[in-house]
Amino acid sequence: MCPAARCAAGASAGSVARVKRWAPFVLAAEVLGIVVFSAAYDSLDFRIYWLGGHVMADGSRLYREQLAGHYFTNTPFMAVLFAPLAALPLLLARMLWQLSSLAAFAWACALTVRMAGRRIPLVVAVAGGLLLQPVWQSFFLGQVNLFLLGLVLADLHRVARGRPAGIGVGIATAIKLTPAVFVVLLLLSRRTKDAVTATVTFAVCTFLAYAVAPEASREYWTNTFYDTSRVGVAYISNQSPYGALTRVLRGTAEVGDWYASVPLTVGVCGLAVAALWARRGDWLSATAVTGATGLLVSPISWAHHWVWIVPALAVLLRNGHRKSALAAYILFAVSPLWWTPHNGDPREYGFHVLLTPLANCYLLAGLSFLAYMAVRLRVSPPVPSSDRDGRPRPAPCAAASHAVRDPEPVPGG
Repeated sequence: MCPAARCAAGASAGSVARVKRWAPFVLAAEVLGIVVFSAAYDSLDFRIYWLGGHVMADGSRLYREQLAGHYFTNTPFMAVLFAPLAALPLLLARMLWQLSSLAAFAWACALTVRMAGRRIPLVVAVAGGLLLQPVWQSFFLGQVNLFLLGLVLADLHRVARGRPAGIGVGIATAIKLTPAVFVVLLLLSRRTKDAVTATVTFAVCTFLAYAVAPEASREYWTNTFYDTSRVGVAYISNQSPYGALTRVLRGTAEVGDWYASVPLTVGVCGLAVAALWARRGDWLSATAVTGATGLLVSPISWAHHWVWIVPALAVLLRNGHRKSALAAYILFAVSPLWWTPHNGDPREYGFHVLLTPLANCYLLAGLSFLAYMAVRLRVSPPVPSSDRDGRPRPAPCAAASHAVRDPEPVPGG
C-alpha cells in the first residue's frame, strides 16, 4: 500500500473509531431528549390516535368528526389497536407509545444492519438514524411510521433468510394501506405463500376491526380511504409527485385525470426493479426500492413517511458509495424543504427555478434512488447464494472490489 493510501486508511479508521466512541453518549442524549419531550409535549398525531381509540366504536364518528382539530385518516384497525391505550391517561399512553417507537426503530436498524451484512455497531446506526428528519419528526408528531418500518423489515429479513413470512406486512397494511406495495413485491418475487399470508393477515385484522366498529369500518372503506380532500395535499410536507404537481399547478383541480398514469408508471417501473433485485437474492435492495416506490405512488407522502431512507442509506453504504450516502444523509437530516416558503405563503405555489427543487427534495431523492438502482442492475453481479441470509460476509480482495465497484450515483439518491 502506498503511503498516501496508508494515510487515508488510517484517517478513515480514526474517524470510525471516534464515531464509535462518541455514539453511546449521543444516543444517551437522544433517548433522554425523547423521554423529556414525550413527557412535556402533546404530540398532535398521537393525540388523534388516542382520541380515535376513544370513539372507534361510536358509530361513524371516527371519520365524520374531527379529533383535536383534524380528521382521523388511518384504518379502523389502527383505532382498534389504540383502544387499550385510550383507557390510559394521555401522558402515560404517550410515554409508552414513544418508548415503544424507539424500541421499534432500534429493531428496524438492527434488521437493516443484518440484511446489509455489515458489522456496524447498533448504537451507531440508531444514534445516526435518530438525527434524520423523517425519524425525529415521527417522534415529534407521535406517528406510527417506525412501527410500520419494523414490521415490514422483520418480514423481509425472514424472506432473505428463506423463512416463511407475511404476517408483519399484513399487519402493517391493516394499520396503514401503503405497505400493501410489499405484498406486490412478494408476488413478483415468487414468494406466493408469503403474499397469501400477508393478504390473509390483512383480512383477519380488517374483519376484526369490522366486528368491533362496524359503522366506522363501513364509512372508511366506502368513503374515506381514497378521499385526499381531508388533508392538505399541497402542504410542503407532502413529498409525493401528486403533492409537487398540486403546488406547481396551483391546486388539485389543475391536476387532471391524466395524473393516474404517473403513479402507475412509477409503480410498474419501481416494482419491476425491486423484483429483479429480489430474484438476485438482494432483499435489502428490494426492500429499499419498494419502500421508495410506495412513497412515490401514494398521493400523500408526508416528510415523516420517508423513514425508508434508512434501508436506502444502508444500500448505498454497502455498495461503497460513501459520498452519495453522506449527501443523502445530510439531505434527510437538514431537510431543506422546510427552508422554502410554506404554510400558505404564495411562493409555495407555482414553479421557481431555485425554490421548487428544494421544496421537493425528498421526491427528487426518491426518483434518483430508483434510477440508480435500475442502472446498477446492469453493472452489479447477482448476490452469491451464501450471502442471501443477510449475515456478515468477508470483504472481497481489493482487485475484485475495484473490478465490480458500481459507478458513483448522483448525490442525494
